[in-house]
Amino acid sequence: MTRAVYITQTNCITPLGFNVPSNIKAILNGKSGILLHEDLSLMPIPFYASIINDDELNTAFAKVSSKTNYSRIEKMMLLALEPIIKNSKIDLDSKTAFILSTTKGNVTALKNDSPENFQNAYLHTLAQTIADYFGFTTQPIVVSNACVSGILAISVAKRLLQSELYDNIFIVAGDEVSEFVLSGFNAFQAMSNYPCRPYSLNRTGVSLGEAAAAVLISANQATAKIKVAGDSSINDANHISGPSRTGEGLYRSIQNALNEAQITPKNIDYISAHGTATSFNDEMEAIAFNRLEMGAVPVNSLKGFYGHTLGASGLLETVIAIESVLQNKLFVSLGFDELGVSQSINVIQKNEDKNIETFLKTASGFGGCNTAVVFEKVKHELP
Repeated sequence: MTRAVYITQTNCITPLGFNVPSNIKAILNGKSGILLHEDLSLMPIPFYASIINDDELNTAFAKVSSKTNYSRIEKMMLLALEPIIKNSKIDLDSKTAFILSTTKGNVTALKNDSPENFQNAYLHTLAQTIADYFGFTTQPIVVSNACVSGILAISVAKRLLQSELYDNIFIVAGDEVSEFVLSGFNAFQAMSNYPCRPYSLNRTGVSLGEAAAAVLISANQATAKIKVAGDSSINDANHISGPSRTGEGLYRSIQNALNEAQITPKNIDYISAHGTATSFNDEMEAIAFNRLEMGAVPVNSLKGFYGHTLGASGLLETVIAIESVLQNKLFVSLGFDELGVSQSINVIQKNEDKNIETFLKTASGFGGCNTAVVFEKVKHELP
């Protein structure tokens, strides 16, 4: 029998709060982290983004460490993971792994031209810095595959646990809004000139954001929040930055994840989608969902709250989706107004109560990568 895998603890650091309850409170109140910024060090023109306040970040970090030599992204990741490790009381021995997930990592280190800063920009250096802080004894694992990185890290952890190489795996995912990222998306002409509106007729592109999220994935069901029931990743090999127009990669990823979970599309109660608010991504997702006859399933994108947090997005949005399950509540897809995709999808337009037993998390990214993971509510037997 295949070993069952569970998510037992979650946390997140975002502009909306430095723990899960504060983020859920903001979401329920319809508060977005996306604001207009005029920071010439990041971009020569005003831009909309969801950015963590530096003073709040430094104040929070000072409560867990007196050291001041950590970068912003390191502070975000350490703060996300610290309470999970502290509360788990798990030995960080050979049966405990650590996965770091990111798209750009410590890319801001490259702004200063020196060999030391070049070294700090390597993803394995970032991972080792986080691992050393907490005292992990196993070699850190880096998952960096464009914007599917956060949810792909859960897939990787699931398979490592099922292989029985480890009993527990800590994951942290993070990315920050940087000059490099802003200039790249601006060069693609993909940035919206107002807070993004996923799936909407008048959407004009992405709003960028930054966050760190962390989870503990374990083979121990005793304290489980959710079961990781099935996963799959398929590359559509369509274009370096554009998804398959037929949604082929996402379609096959979802199909495989459902098959492993041994359920059908009609068993999915909710979809936490990628929803970047670009014309091609949203259209591709709508096509893929309809090919699987999931057009009526409630779907949201959390990008209206957080912006696109790159490699952190898949893990952050999973953390929030788990709260949807635990609270039996669907969260609004903020910014949505009029449907702007060719296929009918059931975009959540207001917070509403709903019994949720199973949900699907999807993500798609540059290079044609697509990942889908099916999650199931864990029913604990009463004593």
